[in-house]
Amino acid sequence: MDLDDLQIDNAYNLGGSDDERERNENAAILEDLERKKRLRKIAVPTDDKKVRERLRAYGEPITLFGEGPGDRRDRLKYVQEQIQHAKGGDAMLEADSSSDESEDEGEFYTEGSDDLLRARKKLARYSLSRAKARIAKQRIEVGLPLVKIVNARKALYTEMKTFNNLGSQFGDDRPLSTIRFSPNSKLALTTSWTGTTKVWDLPNLNIVSTKRGHSERIGGAAWHPSATLSQSESVVNFATGGGEGDVKLWSMSGEKPLASMSGHSGRVGRVAFHPSGSFVGSAGFDGTWRLWDVGTSKELLTQEGHSKEVYALAFQDDGALAASGGFDAIGRVWDLRTGRTAMVLDGHVKEILAMDFAPNGYQVATGSGDNTVRIWDLRALRTQYTIPAHSSSVSDLKFFRATAENPLSSLDSPLGNQPINGHNEAADADVEMNGDKPDPADDLAKSGLFLVTAGFDCNVRIWSADEWTMIKNLPTDAGKVMSADISGDGKFIGSASYSRSFHLFGGDNSL
Repeated sequence: MDLDDLQIDNAYNLGGSDDERERNENAAILEDLERKKRLRKIAVPTDDKKVRERLRAYGEPITLFGEGPGDRRDRLKYVQEQIQHAKGGDAMLEADSSSDESEDEGEFYTEGSDDLLRARKKLARYSLSRAKARIAKQRIEVGLPLVKIVNARKALYTEMKTFNNLGSQFGDDRPLSTIRFSPNSKLALTTSWTGTTKVWDLPNLNIVSTKRGHSERIGGAAWHPSATLSQSESVVNFATGGGEGDVKLWSMSGEKPLASMSGHSGRVGRVAFHPSGSFVGSAGFDGTWRLWDVGTSKELLTQEGHSKEVYALAFQDDGALAASGGFDAIGRVWDLRTGRTAMVLDGHVKEILAMDFAPNGYQVATGSGDNTVRIWDLRALRTQYTIPAHSSSVSDLKFFRATAENPLSSLDSPLGNQPINGHNEAADADVEMNGDKPDPADDLAKSGLFLVTAGFDCNVRIWSADEWTMIKNLPTDAGKVMSADISGDGKFIGSASYSRSFHLFGGDNSL
């Protein structure tokens, strides 16, 4: 073929169409980023009722099928962003939000009741005493020889490595949601999606009692910190939270709950007793967590601050702080004495399902659907360490808390005679008279030296609290692990599974 006969396409442009398509894609990405920036700047009410009212004012449906409060807030942001973009400025948004300026800009406060004021004063007095005892105890530990501390921890971790499956028990007809050991380490409490709570003895796992009071699945349970296991029908021993939105207080003997506290408009997730035993907290799927008076069964506080369902809740051992976490992947640490946010735990990329404060008072651990556990330092206000804990969601976690340790952990101990160096002269004199010299390592608190986590990957794992390394993996072979706990004497670890059974783990010295 002669070159003069070749067809020439003058419309052909080498790479032109690809370049244009790439420019369009880049422009779309930049526009999406700008839209997200605008959405972040838009303030909307946290009250779901006001969100619905504003959507109605814009002519939008107040709710969509399967839409939760957090999704509704996001949709309102999108609607307001579209209106603002169409107007070409902020005038419409400013005019619309002027009526809620005090709510949407800066801090806002809701007037509390006199009962809440009295409770806050009580919490302040209690927490200051506990903090004083904890600091005195930590001063003793600072003065211990390092070799003694290392040897004591090695001995404890060696014992943890001997843990294995001691047995399992069928718990209920539907998946189990929680397992919790009693303060004296003699009983285990399990809850299930049938709305039933069962109490088992240890280590035989024979049923002691069965409580039926919830009409929906139970999301959380907790023992009273001073549970006496008395058979009196007037003594509160544990609390449960159900899917119908109620929190119930139970004694050991009665078939009916001592009190049923209603207030949540959605499911109740985890529940936790304040270390004083005077209050109980509940996390709700209505986007709030609530504080209740155990003595009067009254609601003292409805705390907002999450954009989606709240699932996890924990109290600091001193009693000054509470931590909440939810499906918005955000955790918050609250000062119970003032009601202010002490720290925002922003780092997880999926929902927070578990929380617990370390006994040292300045660390909090969070477990998430992103398979990790984050250790937060309240002093530095940042993440201290991230543990790749499981290959699936972390459903529960607990620091070890010993039930009987140094008497400084008790508020009744004579701290007035405790000098700066942490030695009690009266106690030292008594020791010298008896001719015995105590081992300094005996003063080392075992509480907080290890952490137990449960995951949807069917495993329970023990982690050291110094280097955050795994000490022992305990497979259950029984489906997703929904909850885990450690007994106060350190002899048992329990796990509750989606497969309707629960397991008991122990070491060489457990039986």
